[in-house]
Amino acid sequence: MVCGVTSDPRKPWWLLPNLLSLDAPLVAVVWLAMFAKTWGVNYHPTHSYVLLGLGVWVLYVADRLLDATLHGDSPRCRERHRFHRRHWRKFACGGLIAAGAALATVLMRSPMAIFSYLIIEGILVAGFFAIATFTRPAAEDVPFAKNIVAGAAFAFGTALVAHVYQYDKGIRDLLMAREFHVFAVLCMLNISAIDLWEHASRHSDPEVLATDELSLTLPLTLLAGACLFFALQAEQHSSRPFYYAVLTGAALLHVVNRTRARFSLEALRVLADLALVAPALVFFSFPSA
Repeated sequence: MVCGVTSDPRKPWWLLPNLLSLDAPLVAVVWLAMFAKTWGVNYHPTHSYVLLGLGVWVLYVADRLLDATLHGDSPRCRERHRFHRRHWRKFACGGLIAAGAALATVLMRSPMAIFSYLIIEGILVAGFFAIATFTRPAAEDVPFAKNIVAGAAFAFGTALVAHVYQYDKGIRDLLMAREFHVFAVLCMLNISAIDLWEHASRHSDPEVLATDELSLTLPLTLLAGACLFFALQAEQHSSRPFYYAVLTGAALLHVVNRTRARFSLEALRVLADLALVAPALVFFSFPSA
């Protein structure tokens, strides 16, 4: 069953990036710039940002079309899924063109080392789509496993496009990097926050609401504390702005969480995206960045 095709009233302009799946590519490109600056990547060509943006957009379009097809009768099927379903031919055509352009960029413009990174990224993406396709969580469940894999895939994919240009580093160095770890956790919490807000909107049981609140507030608090610790401990001052940026993202997500009753679910999705873009202002305000 697929998402029902309903009338398509004019949408507010601020919702268009979400409907067009442009929100995630924007977040990825912004954090790629922060990773490159933090790790002191001297040579970082423009086509690497184009490659990341195209790749993320293709995967998000594929995910939303898949969700619209498999879970059309689920409460998780929201306006972004219905929009993709109504315009699936345009998204499918655009996705194929973007995938071809991304593949050409990898083959013709990217360093050979990127292929070993892409093996790990491919495993994470395949795991995500396997969970999305073959597991049927109850409508009342929050898909934490899917969100954890999605956050890890998004963070690794973003970081690798900067890390591959550190020619004296390898995959193990990326997997051990604290910057990657904290950003991955932030991505996982960002994705889970949206599901938790949707889950809470369907319940009035105080115990369920308290559990949802703790499931988000506690990890955000721990992440913020870890970032503050890492920033103060960092021997290289160039890495401190990155930890402060992640801390800012966690704090903004917490603010959105505490004030969520004022906003619609669609507006909350946009605010969650902004909570991951706004930290760039903090990052680039530091002289060392």
